Amino acid sequence: MNLIKLIVVFLIINFGALAIGSWLMKNGPMTDWYTHLNQAPWSPPGWVFGLAWTTIMVCFSIYMAYLVKDSFNIKLATLFSIQLVLNVIWNYIFFNQHLIGLGLVVIICLTIVVALFLITYKNTLEIKSLLIVPYFLWLLIATSLNTYIYLYN
Repeated sequence: MNLIKLIVVFLIINFGALAIGSWLMKNGPMTDWYTHLNQAPWSPPGWVFGLAWTTIMVCFSIYMAYLVKDSFNIKLATLFSIQLVLNVIWNYIFFNQHLIGLGLVVIICLTIVVALFLITYKNTLEIKSLLIVPYFLWLLIATSLNTYIYLYN
């Protein structure tokens, strides 16, 4: 499969996962439960989340397309699948079920998985590895926000 087709496939998969996660959270960021939580002083305004996730998923889709084109294997497929599931279920656990502690465990696991992508495939993709950096950095921020909510609520 050529690179453009792979990018399109990963855009569909990744934005599909975002859509499922959004559906599972049942308008979570707008609920009374969430708005009344003691949130971190560094919490960005709501519009930042949409911009951040759009940028992240575009970059991650291109990253995955290059990676699959260069070195598809079962380890890569497994890592991607784990990332996909963790990304989707965090929304349900945190926003829908209000399980802040379990949400923290899930987002820490997701951050580790994305770090594994970065570390494991940096020599394969070289400079293209920078495409996953926004995802990793955003997860560090999101983990800090989840941690604050866990500690102060």
